[in-house]
Amino acid sequence: MSELVTHRIRATAAKLGLPHLACSLDHLTSRADAGKMGYLDFLDLALSEELAVRDDRRFRQNLRLSKLPHHKTLDDYDFAFQPDLDARKVKDLATLAFIETRSNAAFLGPPGVGKTHLAVALAVAACRAGYSVYFTTLDDMVRNLRAADAVGRLTTKMRTYLRSSVLVIDEVGYQTLTRDDANLLFQVVSKRYEKAPILLTSNKTYSEWGQVFGDEVIATAILDRLLHHCTTLPINGQSYRLRSQLSTLEGALAGI
Repeated sequence: MSELVTHRIRATAAKLGLPHLACSLDHLTSRADAGKMGYLDFLDLALSEELAVRDDRRFRQNLRLSKLPHHKTLDDYDFAFQPDLDARKVKDLATLAFIETRSNAAFLGPPGVGKTHLAVALAVAACRAGYSVYFTTLDDMVRNLRAADAVGRLTTKMRTYLRSSVLVIDEVGYQTLTRDDANLLFQVVSKRYEKAPILLTSNKTYSEWGQVFGDEVIATAILDRLLHHCTTLPINGQSYRLRSQLSTLEGALAGI
């Protein structure tokens, strides 16, 4: 391929918004020559690589905007350590069909059993599939909404929790809310109801939410909308963190 043609292809690729093709043309043509590719095979190679690079770039952008606390996957989760967890339901959620059906999912259980891990893993899968995700703890969300409300910017701040395809609300129930704070959560749940799903984690059973929110009426209203389309996964096993600490302690004692 002549230098003039190569230069023209690079310039055209850049104008068409195909930066990977523009930068890797020499590498692609070398692979095509080595593999004795025909024109259609070469075109398929070039476009497939461009698409893969674009998807990866979008995935990394989605991850950055999601505010996820870490990058976990379902492959990292030890289902054998939590035999009471319905792994089939988790894997059904991993198909991401819940996003299209606008259904919620809730992971309930004591601290350390992997609730946040599972919610984050599903959120990462959603990011990879091209969906927008936003992660927050319940405490952070109500504090930010309360502060925005105090300066007359509640509607603007509310959009932070409404515009993403998937909203992850972590640590529901770890702190008791005032009635006003519970009402802010109700607004988020109500506005997302049947429009976009929520993934949440909680260390409380649903029957305890009235105490957490300080108002049985608001708790019932939240649960009514949240559970209408929702997969609930209770996890009643042992703590991963405690297991790790015990293993470390046992190792230290064995070395004495």
